[in-house]
Amino acid sequence: MANKVITKIETGIVYRNPKPHVRSIHAYFPSVVTVGNDEILVSLVTGEAFEAVNLDTHVVRSADGGRTWSEPQPIMPAEQKQLASNCGRLLAVSETEVVSMVVKSRRERHPDAGLANPENMGFVPTDLFVVKSVDKGNTWLPPVEVKPPLDGPSFEACSAIVKLSDGRWLWPTSTWRSWDNREPNGMKMIALVSNDEGASWPTYLDVMDNTDEGVINWEGKIVELTDGRLLAVSWAYDEKNSIDRQNQYAISTDGGHSWTTPTSTGLHGQTMAIIQLPDGRIAGVYRRMDEPGLWFNIAELAGEKWVNVQEACLWGGTKAELNARTGDMVRDFNELKFGAPYLTLLPDQSVLVVFWCYEQMVSNIRWVKFRI
Repeated sequence: MANKVITKIETGIVYRNPKPHVRSIHAYFPSVVTVGNDEILVSLVTGEAFEAVNLDTHVVRSADGGRTWSEPQPIMPAEQKQLASNCGRLLAVSETEVVSMVVKSRRERHPDAGLANPENMGFVPTDLFVVKSVDKGNTWLPPVEVKPPLDGPSFEACSAIVKLSDGRWLWPTSTWRSWDNREPNGMKMIALVSNDEGASWPTYLDVMDNTDEGVINWEGKIVELTDGRLLAVSWAYDEKNSIDRQNQYAISTDGGHSWTTPTSTGLHGQTMAIIQLPDGRIAGVYRRMDEPGLWFNIAELAGEKWVNVQEACLWGGTKAELNARTGDMVRDFNELKFGAPYLTLLPDQSVLVVFWCYEQMVSNIRWVKFRI
């Protein structure tokens, strides 16, 4: 693979606890959109710790290309936060309308535990919501609860809603076994489907299902390509052998009703986000596992074949400790140092990446903006 260095324009902080010596506030799990062609809107989750009960989704905005950012504003009402954490990701529907999916993780049965059961990797119960703003994310309407069309029993908060050219909305997620190890539909990547702009989600699509192999497809993302095909990527975790496989991809030519067999991208990483560039190539950013750091990658699709052509490290390339593993996935979740990148193409054709990372013992949201 050619190793061509991208032109880095600048980097900075979206949000960092301004007084870490006074109170514990960390930030995680960002997403990013542009609104009205002149503002950047970032969602982020703040709380006392990585799996704290008080994790809560906020939004911040920048009108100067990321140089300065507003104070975080919550999008969920207070009554939704009693012994429950939440995580949301943003979709810009129009110049003024913004939508966030939100997964609320109910913690009342295990208030002193993390999100996952260390005995079986089962998850706490989750509720799903859609929250809308009609004024560029300045104010938010009351959340609308989503009744999922299948028994997860829990669901992953991994992706923003995807608006397709045929009018459908897709919500990529993954089913997750319950705290008590109930797993009626396996642990697979799916997409909930709405035909009425998020008012209801009566059906779903199977995207990647390697349950029979003991492989979980986490952190799934879907983009609609300019030729009408859908491209999905995921982090593939081999639970049976307690190892990460290379990131997977699959393609659909019929609107998501059927997909190619999940296939390796040749990239050895975890959470991955993708966009299609104006020239048709696929730009992705991911938490790399065979090398330290957060990496950017450009690939081409030769028919249905994924071909990597360029790569560059964006952050953390000299920090080998970032990839420390214990073999216990629940513990590894607890001890992560960075991740969950998201990216978007700005109006000036530069790429903006946001991600969370620990710096000086505080987890903040950092951005990197560059040209290819």
